[in-house]
Amino acid sequence: MNTSEKTTEETIQQGIVVKKTLGKYTVRSADSRSIVCTLIGNLSKRLMFSIADPSSMPKRVLEVKELDTVDPVAVGDRVSMLLAADGTGTITEIAPRRNKLSRPATDGGRHYKKSGPREQVIVANLDQIVVVLPAANPTPSWDLLDRHLATAEASDIPALICFTKADLLTADLSHEIELYRQIGYQVILTSAVSGLGIDELKAALQTRVSVLWGKSGVGKTTLLNAVEPGLGLRVKAVNDHNREGRHTTTHLELFDLSFGGGVVDTPGQRAFKIWNEIDDFAQLLPEMRGYIGRCKFGLDCTHTREPGCAIKSAVSTGAITSRRYESFLGMKDYFGSW
Repeated sequence: MNTSEKTTEETIQQGIVVKKTLGKYTVRSADSRSIVCTLIGNLSKRLMFSIADPSSMPKRVLEVKELDTVDPVAVGDRVSMLLAADGTGTITEIAPRRNKLSRPATDGGRHYKKSGPREQVIVANLDQIVVVLPAANPTPSWDLLDRHLATAEASDIPALICFTKADLLTADLSHEIELYRQIGYQVILTSAVSGLGIDELKAALQTRVSVLWGKSGVGKTTLLNAVEPGLGLRVKAVNDHNREGRHTTTHLELFDLSFGGGVVDTPGQRAFKIWNEIDDFAQLLPEMRGYIGRCKFGLDCTHTREPGCAIKSAVSTGAITSRRYESFLGMKDYFGSW
């Protein structure tokens, strides 16, 4: 092996993207170093190669096309990077993702380019989505919770529901909360005041990469501070920075937990559309999946006006709650168009 080959092997390392800003990525290496990287040129373009017998001639680039993603690198990506003498790096390869949370990019509210919408990957390689909402002050938005859970289902990422301010929980809401447990979701009731549920939440976060999803004012900062002192303030500093910018998120960060695992917050999500094409939104509600295909009109049933609909029949018997059915009806309008 010559010297140049040895140097290349020694300077290419693997790591995980833990932070991204415009054009810059912080990668945590296997030895826990934080390395600021840029992106190698051909990763920001899609190269269209000639098809030829490798023994006859080398491949050549015929065309360069724009990627259909806003940024090919996401927080949580496992990457290979080429290290420079000054301690910086260049990302040369992105490993295949286990999963991803993504949406159509709106580019700050402007119209899409003529090529159509592009995908904005928020975070990749998640173990779970933690949907955070208050038990009171304000009262929970059940439709919003259902949309968040549907997005997790569409992304094939397990979801955990975490209620804050549980010390203010009323008996009227307890029934709704129990519904989600019956559907199969893990639900954790927490209170930063009394300490209720904090140990249970820490156990759920430990060793996992989690994304926290919830509107401003639901108590995420206080919750994170209860889980790990100072963590909520660190996350809030990132969120406050993002609010000064455009709608398209420009700064995301994976925060390590001292007891193992990590959390990513998702600030600035005024609206969230599912990137995946969904044929039947009933497949995103676990209690409805078993009825798909059992309707009189089979897979063509929209579960709205058709006679002989198995899902509507299940609603009439109470097997599916009318409130969750109403949420289902609203999903097609909310998610159906970009």
